Amino acid sequence: MDRTAVFVDAGYLFAAGSKVIANEKLPRGELHLDYDAVLKLFVSLTAELTGLPLLRIYWYDVTATGPTPQQLALAYRPSVKLRLGFVNQQGQQKGVDSLVVTDLINLARNRAMADALLLTGDEDIRVGVQQAQEFGVRVHLLGIVPARENQSGFLVQEADSVREIVLSEVQSFLSRSAVAVDALSAPLVTAMPSTTAPGLAAATLEAAAQKVASELNAEEMDAVLKDSVGGSVPSQIDRQLLVGGTQATGGSPLSSDQKRRVRAAFLDACRKVKT
Repeated sequence: MDRTAVFVDAGYLFAAGSKVIANEKLPRGELHLDYDAVLKLFVSLTAELTGLPLLRIYWYDVTATGPTPQQLALAYRPSVKLRLGFVNQQGQQKGVDSLVVTDLINLARNRAMADALLLTGDEDIRVGVQQAQEFGVRVHLLGIVPARENQSGFLVQEADSVREIVLSEVQSFLSRSAVAVDALSAPLVTAMPSTTAPGLAAATLEAAAQKVASELNAEEMDAVLKDSVGGSVPSQIDRQLLVGGTQATGGSPLSSDQKRRVRAAFLDACRKVKT
């Protein structure tokens, strides 16, 4: 079928992209990704390199405990398919390469695409490129400048064409986060004595929840609300809420009621922004 699929290795995008904009590899928490801009760029590159309609964008990332609000926001976007590998106990990313290779081969075998745009630097993807090409698919390798320093030479040789994403293009979708905070040196809220009165403790928990909510943009909040079945929140957010709530109430473990209160306050803060 005469369509193009786009395959995005998010780990490569953030690692190589941060080196371009900051001259060093930055943690995800210090980076802001403009979803509209990055997806628009891939649609534009699809037209530039193939002239064919877009099938969809496959976004590959990892998680340790479940999707983050940022990943959820992308998952709810039209024509975007989120694929998640995992982070092992040693902090190593696992499973992403096999997901990319499997999708490349299956889409090629089923003739769902004629061309593929592939953003990655990992040599392990080369076998997927080779097999997709055997089914007649042309593979266009995307790299973030300077690609010669962050992409496998063997992968470059295998591709049908190569296109570098230059500095101005990276800056259009990736920047330093305006709310990056060192969590070790700055607690979410001022700690209160463990003997705090119930009314004040409740207000403090709500303040901690509002602090976490304020660090999400509107689209991320919307994705969290869509995923919050029965008052639950994504595990990454839940961890932040419980840590912030514990700090806010003097360091003692939160009771079941306090945990429910801080989660409800967080979701309420997100709803207020959406309305």
